[in-house]
Amino acid sequence: MTARADAARSTAATPVSLAASLAKGSGKARRSRMSEHVFYLIALGAVLLPLLILLGMVIGVALTGSERLSWGFLTGFPSRKPALAGILPGLLGSFYLMVLTGLIALPLGVGAAIHLEEYGKRSRVSRLIELNIANLAGVPSIVYGLLGLDLFVRTLQMGRSLLAGACTLSLLVLPMVVMVSREALRTVPQHLREASYALGATRWATIRQIVLPMAYPGILTGAILALSRAIGETAPLVVVGALTYITFVPDGIDAPFTALPIQIFNWVSRPQHGFVVNAAAGIVVLLSTMLVLNGGAIYLRNRLQKKGTA
Repeated sequence: MTARADAARSTAATPVSLAASLAKGSGKARRSRMSEHVFYLIALGAVLLPLLILLGMVIGVALTGSERLSWGFLTGFPSRKPALAGILPGLLGSFYLMVLTGLIALPLGVGAAIHLEEYGKRSRVSRLIELNIANLAGVPSIVYGLLGLDLFVRTLQMGRSLLAGACTLSLLVLPMVVMVSREALRTVPQHLREASYALGATRWATIRQIVLPMAYPGILTGAILALSRAIGETAPLVVVGALTYITFVPDGIDAPFTALPIQIFNWVSRPQHGFVVNAAAGIVVLLSTMLVLNGGAIYLRNRLQKKGTA
């Protein structure tokens, strides 16, 4: 009788305990879903709030500078009168700087990446080099300006020239070019290299005919993004001696120069409202240039990737 009574009590208690367990599990599930929703809203706000602030700033600058955006503003020279001032020297100076920086930094950066990935052996020295490259990518740009002032302007006696500015910007973007190029080279499957070696190809032939064509989209994208960063830099150029007021276009790599960010900086520091409007218009031109470069990088990468997989 006792055994039957215990069995009956346990059988009766089983649905009760099961219901309690289900209720407890349901409560945990509701709390988990609520926590997930709260985290989603916080993450969404963290993304949208900076974007909305940035969008508001861009719209405000665009509305302020829209009255000065014209062909005459793009092709005019700086003037002491805001209504007559233009950005041609700064625009061409930024273009020349970007071209020279690309000619200097890209071969060095891609070559260094090829050596580290394809020829270098994994050792303490290589790991130390990788660590230093990563650290150099985070160094403030003003430090590169001071280095360029001492090395290029004074030691190598380049003076306050376009070439000195381009060399300084090359040092600035070189770590980024190296890291992006290395990541692009790592995306090439190793079995393609081994298949090339099995067919009798040398290491350089494999790199030139197999590795580089497949890594080219990533390398090109990184190069354009690096140049986009260079075109917007101001601090290093101020240190190496870029002119804030210039009424001529540089006629050589050893000529004095200015750049669009320097011109904007000069106008912002003026008390007249007309120069503030000019600075806003210059910012619109600079942002448009950077957006075109970044958009072009994304387009070229996607196009080359589709072409490579076709």
